[in-house]
Amino acid sequence: MTTLTQHAQRRETSKADKLGSKAFNRLAATCLTLSALIWLVPFAWSVITSFRPAEEITANPVAIWSDNYTFDAYTSAFKLNSIGWWYLNSFLISTLAVVFTVVVCSLIAFGLAHLRFKGKGALTVLILAGLMVPMEALVLPQFIEFRSLGLLGTYWALILPATASPVAVFVFRSFLKGIPEPLIEAARIDGASWWRIYRQICMPLCRPAVSAVAIFTFITTWNAFLWPLLVLTQTKSQTIPVGLSGLLGATGVNQAEVLASAVLGLLPLLVVFLVAQRQIVQGVASTGIK
Repeated sequence: MTTLTQHAQRRETSKADKLGSKAFNRLAATCLTLSALIWLVPFAWSVITSFRPAEEITANPVAIWSDNYTFDAYTSAFKLNSIGWWYLNSFLISTLAVVFTVVVCSLIAFGLAHLRFKGKGALTVLILAGLMVPMEALVLPQFIEFRSLGLLGTYWALILPATASPVAVFVFRSFLKGIPEPLIEAARIDGASWWRIYRQICMPLCRPAVSAVAIFTFITTWNAFLWPLLVLTQTKSQTIPVGLSGLLGATGVNQAEVLASAVLGLLPLLVVFLVAQRQIVQGVASTGIK
């Protein structure tokens, strides 16, 4: 009797777990769908509106469908604006920021993870404390610093601040701490230098972390607005977000051209995400970030 009772209780528990799991999955799917709609509906409206004629948008801005879709807004965006230069500037700045961030932050994380020196704990806390400092609080001292160095209006004024990324250091450090210490000690016994261990052992094992940091740095640098707005003065040296901010005053009420330029500025990020979404997930999962 006792055995039968236990089996019955296990079956009831199993059924309850399955019902709870189904309810949770439905709730999660509902929340995911609603969140996706909140983000996708405005994007879809922007894309569709960018193909509508300007006179139709002026007459009825909230309408979606049109019988006269056209590419005039995209043609005007390339003819009237320096969007080609903005693309080039954003690409060069974001790419160089990725290279410097991966190299510098991985070296810092390697030292924090495997080297022994005085003040290591305090330095780690200091670097991670940078996660709590908002970027807006650093704008004035950074501006004064780069003005004294004569770097205002140059790419370096955007690349160097992006390189100092506490998030990237945290990602690399979390991943490097997962590398077995006996592997590092065996390499040291064989006579390998710390530079060789970093370059030939640790970095090949850190490819998921490298991918995650590179993608996040590229997206963050591409979307940066406040700091590039302050340090880039010439129109041809501006990035996509800064250049798009000037279209409202330059084009008046031509909403189609503004939306077309915004869609063109977003396309590279969509391509990066669609191509590298597997690396993003793998990098986040491997570094243990929740």
